[in-house]
Amino acid sequence: MASTNPGEAPADAGRNKRPHHREVFAASRAGHLDSGLRRFFYRPDRLAERYVKPGDLILDFGCGPGFFTREFAKRTGDTGKVIAVDLQEEMLRLLKEKLEPEGLIQRIRTHKCSEDSIDLSPEWDGKIDIAFAIFVVHEVPDPTKLFREISSLLKPGAFLFYSEPPFLVSGKEFRDNLALAREAGLALVESRLFFVNRAAVLRKE
Repeated sequence: MASTNPGEAPADAGRNKRPHHREVFAASRAGHLDSGLRRFFYRPDRLAERYVKPGDLILDFGCGPGFFTREFAKRTGDTGKVIAVDLQEEMLRLLKEKLEPEGLIQRIRTHKCSEDSIDLSPEWDGKIDIAFAIFVVHEVPDPTKLFREISSLLKPGAFLFYSEPPFLVSGKEFRDNLALAREAGLALVESRLFFVNRAAVLRKE
C-alpha cells in the first residue's frame, strides 16, 4: 500500500501527524490481498457497480496488487481510466502481471507515489471523478496532507470512498480522520459498513 509523509509542515502539523503510524503492508505478502476468499467477502465487483460509472477517471490510492483496481477498470470501460497509485514498485509490477493477460491494462495508468506526496498534481488536479482509499490511510503519517491532495485532484462534486479495518483503526481515529477530510473540503455523504469495516463516502465541495 501507499504511504505519504509531510513536505513542508504547516504550523498545525504536530496535531495531524502520527508519530507511530502503521507499517506499509509489504509487497512480499501481496498474495493475502488478492485471494478468492477475500473476493467473496469484499465483492469488489459490487463496489465498482455502486460507485463507478462508465467513462469515469478513477484514483485508486494504495492499490496494492490490484484487488479493487481490476473491477474499477472493468466498470469504467475503454472510455475511462484508473490511476493506480502505490508506494511500492513491486505492488505495481504485480498489478500489471495480473491485469495485462485480462486485457485491462490499457485502462490503467500505474503511478509510484513518493513518500511525501501522491505526486499527481498539477496534471490531474480537478479531473478525478471518484477516488478510493481502502485500508490505507492508517499507513499514512500525515492524513491531513493526504486528504488535501485527494481533494485537489477531485472534480467539484466528485466522491471519495474511504474505508478502514476496525482491528487497526478505532472508531475515534476514523472519526478524527473524517474531521480532517472535512477541513480539506470533503463533506460526509454516507457512513456505512464495508463488510466488517468502517467506511464513508465523501463529496468534494
